[in-house]
Amino acid sequence: MSLSSGTLLNNRYRILSTLGQGGMGAVYHAIDENLGVAVAVKENLFLTDEYARQFQREASILANLRHPNLPRVGDYFTMQGQGQYLIMDYIDGEDLRMRLERLKQIPEKDAIIIGVLICEALAYLHTRKPPVVHRDIKPGNIKITPEGEVILVDFGLAKVMTTGQNTTTGARAMTPGYSPPEQYGTARTDPRSDIYSLGATLYAALTGLIPEDGLARATGKVELTPLRTLQPKTNRRLAAAIEKAMAVDPEQRYQTGETFRNALLESGEINAINSLGRITIPPPPPFREKVADVQPIGPSGITPLLPLSNNPDSSARSPSRPRRRLTSLFLSLLLITLIIGGISMVGVIRPDLPLALIQQFYATATYPLAVGSATPVPASPTPSATPNTPTLAVVQSSPMPSGTPSPVVPVPSATSTATPPAAKTQTGGGMGQVAFTSNRTGAFQIWLINVEGGLFEQLTNLPNGACQANWAPEGARLAFVSPCHPQNDTYPGGRIYIMNADGSDIQPLQVPINLEGDFYPNWSPDGNKILFTSVQTGRPQIFQYDLQNKTLRNLSNSKSFDFNPVWAPNGKSIAFVRQITTNQIWLMNENGENQVQLNLSEPSLSSQGPTWTPDSQLILFNQVKTSLPIPWLMAQRVRDVTTNQEFRVPPGGQDIGPVGGVAVSPDGFLIAFESWPDGKNHDIFLMTINGADRTPLTNDAGYDFGPAWRPKKNTP
Repeated sequence: MSLSSGTLLNNRYRILSTLGQGGMGAVYHAIDENLGVAVAVKENLFLTDEYARQFQREASILANLRHPNLPRVGDYFTMQGQGQYLIMDYIDGEDLRMRLERLKQIPEKDAIIIGVLICEALAYLHTRKPPVVHRDIKPGNIKITPEGEVILVDFGLAKVMTTGQNTTTGARAMTPGYSPPEQYGTARTDPRSDIYSLGATLYAALTGLIPEDGLARATGKVELTPLRTLQPKTNRRLAAAIEKAMAVDPEQRYQTGETFRNALLESGEINAINSLGRITIPPPPPFREKVADVQPIGPSGITPLLPLSNNPDSSARSPSRPRRRLTSLFLSLLLITLIIGGISMVGVIRPDLPLALIQQFYATATYPLAVGSATPVPASPTPSATPNTPTLAVVQSSPMPSGTPSPVVPVPSATSTATPPAAKTQTGGGMGQVAFTSNRTGAFQIWLINVEGGLFEQLTNLPNGACQANWAPEGARLAFVSPCHPQNDTYPGGRIYIMNADGSDIQPLQVPINLEGDFYPNWSPDGNKILFTSVQTGRPQIFQYDLQNKTLRNLSNSKSFDFNPVWAPNGKSIAFVRQITTNQIWLMNENGENQVQLNLSEPSLSSQGPTWTPDSQLILFNQVKTSLPIPWLMAQRVRDVTTNQEFRVPPGGQDIGPVGGVAVSPDGFLIAFESWPDGKNHDIFLMTINGADRTPLTNDAGYDFGPAWRPKKNTP
């Protein structure tokens, strides 16, 4: 449970406010009442053996460090049955990611200052006995104080290198663009891995763009865009130093933090850091966000998907405008009326009624049997063409090569012992069925549950897990991703599979294997195509695979990081997330043309997880403040594209707890979503389309996420 303001922790630390929250815990601003100084309290509530050891390892590493560019740890303790707590310096200011959101790029002098100071911190870490490797250097982990000091933070993934160690131990995380190739598992990580990540961070700081992914470069799929191609005025020696630090082969990089530091100093013709002074542009006063200005609605497990923009044409963006907050109940009811008007149903349903009363209006639904069964699966109607559809540009399609390589992970056959029994209930309840991902039996697998109860079963049992379930429009098949470990925004090595609704006949999507990962599958309304995100070009892009013609196309074709595509039910548009300093919801047509930003949020807001209402008129999505990532539910009408007409659901910002992974029911009246009201236990919840009558659908100690409503066929 999150600590409230005023709580006295361990009879010493008075909690003042919450600085940030996640599914495993929170970070608080507090006062050490014994010493009268401000401190940061980092909390871990996820007390499994591995996570507890990882948190304690971070405490042990930091407790032994003393360097002006690193945070200091003053205390560590465990409270039985509650959590682990790490007390460290409270560092005011902004991180480099926030600075880039404000300024787009930073001056060369500041880049050199940041690079030199972080190099000094790395030189200190890497020469400890034993050496310490940070393994997560990126803009979000470099803090800049109001006094211009530069601090390297977040040692949650750090490791101590013991003598003779040949493999990586502890947690591993990959941030596309910032992680070196070896961090994906191709080799051991060592101090040169931090050199690469710092070089990538400085590249992003000077250009405003995330560099091409390290693993994609290592496999020959892309090359690093020269820094001076993006910023021609950059000092040649500085650009060369940064690019050397980012060499794919560790042997070609700077071998120590000290040699990289010296190269940065020489590039600016500076003899020592004292000649540089402090950061030239301090954070805007007052930087620290007041908690009273934020409307927290509960803890969050959502982290911004990607750390920075890859869009080279930032000038094309419309200027941000103040957001309008719709607080009128009348406007809320008007929205519901518009939604209902686009849905054909028997009878009149008021979405403001309690969930129990809404249930009686639902018609009994039946679901088709698995593909290949005796009962044929009815084909979904193909959306009619519209005369307003723009003329399509000719796009070169790539035929799939014959003899597709074997999948990355073992795929059990329909008769394999790893496949759940095929005796499945094929008729759901009146309100429908929801697939979701859970690790309640160990590995993350896909499960199916009746909304009204009576059916609860495991659909997959893959050794490497499965997640991101997405239904085919006829409701007889699912696409999903494997391997799937803890919930993440990218799945390196992930591959897309298709299976029958009863968990049988698992087959990989016939696209070339991509070591960087394919994920976020989404079926077209006619069932003939699958959209997905792939990192095969060096950055996440939206791809479309034609199941009939067996052709693959890149619909993004951009320098941006694009992911999470979702087809409109009418088949004419695609919503997706584009990373431009923060995550934004964008739209394009079914062929990737006419790409346009949907919502014009404030720069401090990050949007993700788009989903459509059945009438294709409204898009729901999650939104967080980048400084306080607590997800709430937002919506915007498609007709209001490129405006700031997004609004909160429910209106007025009522506290309904965290809302993540939203899915709208086939009839448009209910929302399934992931929530964790106690700050740690993730379950699937239901509520009405206007945010009323929040009700748990699952209640298990496992981690449940990713709900997907099963399409239904109404009986005559």
